[in-house]
Amino acid sequence: MKYSWVLFDADETLFRFDAFQGLKLMFSRFNVDFTDQDYAEYQAVNQPLWVDYQDGRINAQQLQVTRFELWAQRLGVTACQINNAFLQAMADICDVLPGARELVNALSGKANMGIITNGFTQLQTVRLERTGMKDAFSTLVISEQVGIAKPDVGIFEYAFSQMNHPPKERILMVGDNPHSDILGGINAGIDTCWLNTSGAALPDGISPSYQVSSLNELQKILLA
Repeated sequence: MKYSWVLFDADETLFRFDAFQGLKLMFSRFNVDFTDQDYAEYQAVNQPLWVDYQDGRINAQQLQVTRFELWAQRLGVTACQINNAFLQAMADICDVLPGARELVNALSGKANMGIITNGFTQLQTVRLERTGMKDAFSTLVISEQVGIAKPDVGIFEYAFSQMNHPPKERILMVGDNPHSDILGGINAGIDTCWLNTSGAALPDGISPSYQVSSLNELQKILLA
């Protein structure tokens, strides 16, 4: 096989991340009927925060708390409590994406596998345990712990140090986000595969080594 290491993003690459369903479940536990309109308002706050986080302007803690400040005032609890409840709800509904388990099983013994995620520690570890995939990954790099988020080259360099610096031409980064996963991988000097399940247009100036519409397609390429 061409690659000795395959690195994956977590959310929407290996694991389904249905934030709306997670928020509905979480708020139902606060006796709130969370609506489409509520979700639109949440995303209007949440999405710019993620951009700030990926660009290094705020840290993980600031993102997690700020996105729930309005709800904390409404419900008379702390934003931290709501965030913890949200991550718990996301763990409760966690599921692997189609083809993820098959791909991981197929690569097992043929390549080392790792995860580089901008997601949060509390969710990642529980999810890996619940899906039975924890032992498949020899490296788990979480931006919240490292203090640097993708696409910053620093988080990739940190991962490479955890991997004992294999040759870069033998590392592949797989992810669904063209900016954080693909551009980040390109800037770190490794091959990249964009998982584009929705048939979106590739942003200007970003050229992944591969583009696939499913993990099954990637499996065929890697094991050809």
